[in-house]
Amino acid sequence: MADDLTLELEHGRLTIAREAVAEIVAETALGCYGVVGLSAGSRVGRMFRREGISVEGPGDAVRIELHVVVEHGLNLAEVASTVRSQVAYDVERLTGLQVAAVEVVIQRVRQS
Repeated sequence: MADDLTLELEHGRLTIAREAVAEIVAETALGCYGVVGLSAGSRVGRMFRREGISVEGPGDAVRIELHVVVEHGLNLAEVASTVRSQVAYDVERLTGLQVAAVEVVIQRVRQS
């Protein structure tokens, strides 16, 4: 499929569906302290089944955008920074793809 991400390896080729990357992003983000959910967001464009996540660009420069809901009372900048670094780390570690950017959009703040 033309929209999948492809990595050229020493002994062949690895193809990863963007949907699979979006699943990793979702699981990682939901595991971060302060994140209570994902949100569909208002961005026009291709969003994946895991609402609020887009994975753009080629395998050597993936750009990820995700929309999250954060627990009320926490430092939003700290939560976003943690999500950004953890998502980039996990995607690179689990897939071998290079992450060029992770944009975290705090869509809502929710009382627990």
